[in-house]
Amino acid sequence: MITISQAQLMAWLSPVLWPFVRVLALFSVAPLFSQRVIPMRLKVALALLVAVCAQPVLGLQPVVGVDSPQALGTLIQQVGVGLAVGFAVRLVFAAVEVAGESIGLQMGLNFAAFFDPSSNAQLSSVSRFLTQVATLLFIVVNGHLLVLMAVLKSFEAFPVDGSFLQALAAMRLHEMGSALFASAFWIALPMISMLLFVNLVLGIISRVAPQMNIFAVGFPVTLTVGLSGLVATLPLLEQPLLALLQRGLDLFGVNLQGAL
Repeated sequence: MITISQAQLMAWLSPVLWPFVRVLALFSVAPLFSQRVIPMRLKVALALLVAVCAQPVLGLQPVVGVDSPQALGTLIQQVGVGLAVGFAVRLVFAAVEVAGESIGLQMGLNFAAFFDPSSNAQLSSVSRFLTQVATLLFIVVNGHLLVLMAVLKSFEAFPVDGSFLQALAAMRLHEMGSALFASAFWIALPMISMLLFVNLVLGIISRVAPQMNIFAVGFPVTLTVGLSGLVATLPLLEQPLLALLQRGLDLFGVNLQGAL
């Protein structure tokens, strides 16, 4: 009669269970993977497939049973690290959204807001457009594969040992907040400068020709210049986007240039 002890069962399940939890936590917040159009069953199945297929590259991980005293701490660590990987990549799109809101405010298009199901918030038309462009660029550079590579590389930097606070201190995700606003300002700076110059010219015209209705003329001019500026500066979106993505992936040991 074949008998299987609990220790043997945990030795088989532990290498798959904890990576599965980490990947599933990543899928709940990472761009593309967290979209509501993807069924939850498909996310669970894909996370299990990634955890099983990643066994040859994960190496030897500590065996932590589900009934051991370390199980709760290990569970918190896997969820926390998975969320951290998704949050670091999500900052790339957050920077684009902030830049779009700033540009839309200068163009006068902030009143044209739409509900974004991915972020559960109202986004202006300019912000939504830049987010869609950033999503396409993210797919073109195989960002979805880089995210999976990052979560697998995270097992080298943050192995399964239950020390979530040490992993959080080592990642220093709070420093990514400054990178978000710096990158958003970098993206929006050409458009803001151009529209500021247009508004300055319109202000001078209103002083020179007071009989001109500047409110009737200003909006079409600002909108036309803003749309032309978007077309001209759209190729410049790639560099700050890749730079911020590389900064987020550096936390988990993934080289964007090597992957490309």
